[in-house]
Amino acid sequence: MNCLLIGAAALSLSGDGFSLSWTHSVERIEWREEWALTEDGLELVQAAVKGSGAGMEPGPDARLEQGWWVWQPDIPAQPQIVLAASGLTPSAWRLCDGDECRDLGTKAQEPVILKPCPES
Repeated sequence: MNCLLIGAAALSLSGDGFSLSWTHSVERIEWREEWALTEDGLELVQAAVKGSGAGMEPGPDARLEQGWWVWQPDIPAQPQIVLAASGLTPSAWRLCDGDECRDLGTKAQEPVILKPCPES
């Protein structure tokens, strides 16, 4: 079973990955990322942005697919993902696992930390 810690809460995932999406606070452009849980940590498999703007530039190898700029970022696996939670952005962070989604950081609070569950 694959498991992701969201703060202190454990979430059982239906597979070995999840998606994150949000709307940029200034540009009002949607951004999506596909993440995989691997032995090395959290691996960013794919990113997509619905347009471009300040701080929202597609990656250098991006291709246009159904109105989205899509690419495979070249960054190493991360031990955790830290999501700011100001409560002032146009959308929360949306974490989806299959057909089930949940909003994170909907109100001002400490950052939300995502990381793989420790081995049991």
